[in-house]
Amino acid sequence: MRIGMALNYAGGFKETVEELADFEKAGLDIVYVAEAYSFDAVSQLGYIAAKTERVEIASGILNIYSRTPTALAQTAAGLDYVSGGRFTLGIGASGPQVIEGFHGVPYTAPLGRTREIIEICRTVWRRETLRHEGRHYTMPLPPERGTGLGKPLKIINHPVRPDIPVLVAAIGPKNVELTAEIANGWEPIFYLPEKAADVWGASLAAGKAKRDPALGALDVVGQAPLAIGEDAQGFLEFGRPMAALYIGGMGAKGRNFYNDLCRRYGWEKEAEEIQDLYLDGKKDEAAAKVPYELLEKMSLIGPEGHVRERLAAMKESGVTTLNVTPVAGDHKSRLALVEKVKEMADDL
Repeated sequence: MRIGMALNYAGGFKETVEELADFEKAGLDIVYVAEAYSFDAVSQLGYIAAKTERVEIASGILNIYSRTPTALAQTAAGLDYVSGGRFTLGIGASGPQVIEGFHGVPYTAPLGRTREIIEICRTVWRRETLRHEGRHYTMPLPPERGTGLGKPLKIINHPVRPDIPVLVAAIGPKNVELTAEIANGWEPIFYLPEKAADVWGASLAAGKAKRDPALGALDVVGQAPLAIGEDAQGFLEFGRPMAALYIGGMGAKGRNFYNDLCRRYGWEKEAEEIQDLYLDGKKDEAAAKVPYELLEKMSLIGPEGHVRERLAAMKESGVTTLNVTPVAGDHKSRLALVEKVKEMADDL
């Protein structure tokens, strides 16, 4: 199992990157940078590539609406080049609030667009002349939709790799099925190993049944806050505000994918209460309603023996890369946590 880490995109990024070299020496395998509606992730990833030597880098994620498919392909090829073949293109649909609210682009056909984007990216990376006639994207643009001067092109540079890994963030049944069919990796959120098979098993099986064997095994990327110690259990409470934000506030009624996931896990009543409270501005009350079991089972927090058990449960459920968020008061302590969990993972 690889051990990864997602960098905080909301502040203190440069300082965190300066510390990343220590995490690389500690055995960190991969680092992810999100974009959301903060600074762009691409410039940050380029900075990381320059500051590191071995650790893999990934976008976690770039949304599929704000860049053209070929811009995504160019970006991935460029980051793979400056990192010496260490880049993974993480993409996802995000949600209507960000896509329509921040980017001003209609949130339409996320599954169809994802499929076409991955096909286009792989064509570009193979340096094939790009001709694509899809439902959502057409290259070159036909005369009746433009000037008529468009011509088929292929990328000028020779990409370091013609098969840059593609990771898709997905939690809905159809999106997970698509991911298991065509992507190299899958990144769910709020991953509970004991419930994963019930919630996603059928979708994963359906997708894998159509999967090209040349893609290899699907990399399953889980996430977990990390704190080890006899008195570490209290750190679970730090996860309440973020869980409440996603379950309660990341989407309107009926269009919140994270709320839907909470319901599919079996917490229908709690999911509804969290959303009602959060949308009513009662964020603390919403956070208090987040099920303790959700916080506990998706975390690596507690005594060493407990953390080893949770790590084993993650691996047994199919997780192949685990992004940890070390919870500690200083860099040295966070570094020690990553070193320890890497050691534990290698022992499994």
